[in-house]
This record gives sequence, structure tokens and C-alpha cells, in this order.
Amino acid sequence: MQPLELDPQTYDFYRRSLEILNKAKIPFLIGGGFAFERHTGIVRETKDLDLFIRARDCQRALQVLSQAGYQTTLSVSHWLAKAYCGDNFVDLIFNSAMGACEVDDSWFEQVVVDKVMDMSVRLCPPEEMIWMKSYLMARDRFDGADVAHLLRACSDRLDWSRLLKRFGAHWRVFLSHLVLFGFIYPGERARIPSWVMDELIRRLERETLDSAASTERLCQGTLLAPMQYQIDVKQWGYQDARVQPSGNLTETEVINWLDHLQQEREEG
Repeated sequence: MQPLELDPQTYDFYRRSLEILNKAKIPFLIGGGFAFERHTGIVRETKDLDLFIRARDCQRALQVLSQAGYQTTLSVSHWLAKAYCGDNFVDLIFNSAMGACEVDDSWFEQVVVDKVMDMSVRLCPPEEMIWMKSYLMARDRFDGADVAHLLRACSDRLDWSRLLKRFGAHWRVFLSHLVLFGFIYPGERARIPSWVMDELIRRLERETLDSAASTERLCQGTLLAPMQYQIDVKQWGYQDARVQPSGNLTETEVINWLDHLQQEREEG
């Protein structure tokens, strides 16, 4: 794989970051633009280096990067840390922002090995990239096109059973992207195995019958767009699906995440 176009300073920073983590024997996977290019052939600019690590390795990663002279911070306690050197930075990601896509051991079981910046590295599997990107449906960040491009490029080598298992109870999110894929690429619908569509449609039919009389006041929109569904949970009395017991986050973690989003918007 040809590396993305990087200026020499950024290239050296990224490569040094990888060398530091390798030397410390901290397992990581490269995601973001580098992995997306490898899986789809689509090249685009990247503003940072996305490294996916297990939560248990985060503090040690921050420690070794700090000892190497980087400025480090745990940006959002449940999913994101950063390491800076000047204007360049590395994202250390160990969950999704809504807390539903933890980087666990299975992320490291079916990795793709390739060269990035003349180094042999492990890239995020396409299944996990599809899984995590499928939840990004906010007004200012919708990754539906990325999901469609990953499905188009990787359909013949995806572990579809594992991908279904990843979505678990959120299988409707996956089905929505598969339906959109058939709309986006009418001539490519056969790329989606028929058994996958049959299984999900059976679930939809069964769920529709089972939940006809449901009175549950739960809003799962917050898993897709954190800002656009605030009125539902703050004024309309819906339970926030991110928050325990429905989700994996505490109220404090949600507040901290929203504060982080607001700060990012103010910084441009």
C-alpha cells in the first residue's frame, strides 16, 4: 500500500509514535484513513493517526509516549486519549464514543498485516470498521458512504457471521446500512449474502409482532447522533440508550463526552 501524502514532519511523528509503542510491546491496530485506503482503495487526507488499543493498555501507552516527550491527555474517559507533539497528534481509541464498540481481544484475531510508512503493521479488520462506522449518523458526521464503500470492497472476504454478532441487539442499524447499500449500488446487491438479508428480515418481522404492544420509552437515537436527540432525553422523557442499564455509560461519562464535543466545535 502506498502511504497517504504526508509532510515530512508528520510522517516522522507518526512513524516515531509507532516505534515507541512497538518497543514497549503495546498492541495496537491502525485505523482511520490508512486502514480505509487499504480496504477500499480510496485515498483521502488524514488529520491524525488513529490507533485502536485495548482499554487496559491505554494508561501504559500514554506513559511511554509521555516519557518520549509527547504531551498526553485522556480526552474522554470511556473511549479516547490523545498524544501531541506540536501540531501533530495521535488518537488512542479503545471504544466508540457511545460506548458500544469496545476494542476487545477479538479485534486482534483477524487483522490485516500491511506496510504503513515502511513499517509492517496490523490494520483494523473491515468488520470492526463497518461496525463502528455504522453508528455515525450525526448531522455533522455521517459515515454511511464509508460503510457502503467497505461493503462493496470487502464483501467477498468479510466474516458475515462475526459481523452480525458484533451488532448484537443493534442489528437494525446493520440492516439499515444493507438496505441503503442496495439503493446505492442496485447492480451490486448480490454482494450481500442472501442468508444475511433473510436472517435480518426474519428478525424484523418477528420483532414487529413481539413489540406491537410495547410501551418502552427508550431513545436509541443518542447512539447515532449525540446532539440531535438531546430534546428526547431532556424534555420528552425518553430514557437515554447510552446510559446504564440500557447502555454502557454513566450519566457523568455522557456529560463529559458532550462537553468534549462542544469544545471541539468551539475550536473549529
